[in-house]
Amino acid sequence: MIAGVLQGLGRNVRETVANVGYATRTFFALIFAFGSAFRRPRLVTSQVHFIGNYSLVLISVSGLFVGFVLGLQGYYTLNKYGSEQALGLLVALSLTRELGPVVTALLFAGRAGTSLTAEIGLMKAGEQLAAMEMMAVNPLKRVLAPRFWAGVIAMPILAAVFSAVGIIGGYLVGVQMIGVDEGGFWSQMQGGVDFWNDIVNGVIKSVVFGFAVTFVALYQGYQAQPTPEGVARATTRTVVMASLAVLGLDFLLTALMFS
Repeated sequence: MIAGVLQGLGRNVRETVANVGYATRTFFALIFAFGSAFRRPRLVTSQVHFIGNYSLVLISVSGLFVGFVLGLQGYYTLNKYGSEQALGLLVALSLTRELGPVVTALLFAGRAGTSLTAEIGLMKAGEQLAAMEMMAVNPLKRVLAPRFWAGVIAMPILAAVFSAVGIIGGYLVGVQMIGVDEGGFWSQMQGGVDFWNDIVNGVIKSVVFGFAVTFVALYQGYQAQPTPEGVARATTRTVVMASLAVLGLDFLLTALMFS
């Protein structure tokens, strides 16, 4: 009984260590495939269009409604202390520091990440990746690397769009609907938002999230079982693991940047 439990535990630990090692090797292989990916820039630009452009409506609408909510909640909170003029600063800092990169990454994982996982998983199920290997074409460089770098490029752009649209949403609710002074709204924002400490750190977060979410999506598709059930499970794992990775990395980055 005890021997069987120890044997199962040892097998699980060995498989976990092997999977972590293989994932690490795959990640660095994608990093070092930067040159080969951009040797054919059309592959990368087409994936940026597929990943970014098709997610733009979702990101924009979500950012607008998040800005609406921030405008309402921020006004009711600040009004208790007579500081409703700082509403623009509250909205801008909340979006550029946290909500812009984090919510964009979560939406990106649900929209583009699942699409990438399903695409790579179906290519594996249809033996297209195996056929490339038979023709001496490295599928990691030809298929995965362009998608990986396209996701890294698209994520900060989408996060910037989310933050910009969210600020517009906060302006519409706070200034146009509630009646906060327009000059105070923009002047407080301009005076309180620091380019390096707020905007650049938010961009760094979005780039890191782009690396994490895109890699998780591609790796899960690449490692999926070549069956419909295997592809479905890999898609589910992409959303779960990418979301947890984003939230964990957000805590670490926030602790490093703003401590």
